[in-house]
Formats: sequence, structure tokens, C-alpha cells
Amino acid sequence: MASKPHTDEVHRKQKVVKNPIKFKITLNEEQKEAKAKILENTITMLAGKAGSGKTLLAVQVALDGLLRRHYEKIIITRPTVSKEEIGFLPGDLREKMDPWIQPIYQNMFALYDKVKVEKLIEDGKIEIVPLAFMRGRTFLDSCIIVDEAQNVTHEQMEMIATRIGLRSKMIICGDDHQVDLKSKRESGFRFLYKSMRTIKKAVGITLLQNHRDPIVDDLIQVYEEASAQGIKLGSSGSSGKSKK
Repeated sequence: MASKPHTDEVHRKQKVVKNPIKFKITLNEEQKEAKAKILENTITMLAGKAGSGKTLLAVQVALDGLLRRHYEKIIITRPTVSKEEIGFLPGDLREKMDPWIQPIYQNMFALYDKVKVEKLIEDGKIEIVPLAFMRGRTFLDSCIIVDEAQNVTHEQMEMIATRIGLRSKMIICGDDHQVDLKSKRESGFRFLYKSMRTIKKAVGITLLQNHRDPIVDDLIQVYEEASAQGIKLGSSGSSGKSKK
């Protein structure tokens, strides 16, 4: 005789909203295919260059799941400042984190009614968790978005990925071309991305289409070519000796 499903699981299934949520922006075919893979897996590493729509896709998946009651909460985190520095910033936690979370808020407001999104935030349905405050937590019935993950170290990436609890989904967004750490080797994003193929219910996806002005592709190519040629840009990358 088959065992009865857990009461909480039955309750979740009964309250799920089946009708599709109407968003102000429609995903393109590449994003729709990526969303299907995200929904099939527990952890997704979502890679792509600037303007590829990584964050918008992650936010759309999370909002869709929250509004259809597949999840109880959306958890948002990204590398910002240390716990000590956060403590010195004025305001409550949301006010402290606002400058770093604005890109995610902008995508939410672009996708869905701003007043309704603000209400979800006020009700604690969308929670901002600084990276420095994640250790020791377990996120149940949640969709977790990790943005700008190329600036997460190997140690931080392990800590983040192991926070996921039952009935949750994690989307880790990053771009290897925008690493702000001292060395790209410090970034834990590419290592975990490559490891996805060895982990069940995990996938690595790379978005290729540009959603910004076409000039962005040309600008990225300029910098990629400079990097490939070994040209060091910045104050420490000046070549030659100064003239006297």
C-alpha cells in the first residue's frame, strides 16, 4: 500500500495557482528554453555577458513561482560589503542593501506591477539577505537568486549553494567577464558552473542574446580582444616608460 503524501505537501499543491501570471515583458525563445531547464532542476548556474538578460530571467522565474504559490518566499543575495561595514551604514537592512539590490528591483518593476512588488517586499515575501548573513540559514519553500555571483569566492559559493532546503530552487547568475576580485581564480562561479554536469538536478546555462543596444556587443568585443592580446588596462597597466 502506497504511503500517504505529507500533509504540508498536499496543502501546497491545493493552493497552487494554475493560471499563468501576466508579466509586462515576454521572454524570448532563448529565455523560454532556459526557464524550462531552470524549472526542471534544483540549482541553475546562469551565465551570460552584460545585457544577456540573466537577472531578468531569474527574477521572472522567481516571481512566477511566488505568485503561483510554488514558493513561500523569494530570497535575494549578492556580494556587497562585509557584515561589519553593513553595520556602519545608516538605515534598516533594506535601506543598507538598496544600492546593491536596485538592478533586481528594476527588473521586478519592469516585469510586474510596482505597487504589488513593494507589497510583497513589505510582507516579507521578498527578502534581501546579505551574503555575510547567510551562514547557518536553511531556505525552505523558497526561490533563491544569487546575483553578480562572479564576485563570489570559492568558499562563499560553497556556503551559498549548501543553504538550499527542501522544496526550494536556486538560480546563480554571473558573468566571467565582470570579475571584480583581485584574481579571476578567486571566483567560485566558473568552477561550480563546470561542476553542474556531475550533479543531479543541477544545470549550467549560458545566455547569448543581447537585450541592450547592439553597441554593447561591439564594446564587449573590444575589451575581449584587448584581454586576448594581453593588454593590461587601468592605472597599473600603462605600457612603456614615461618621457622625461
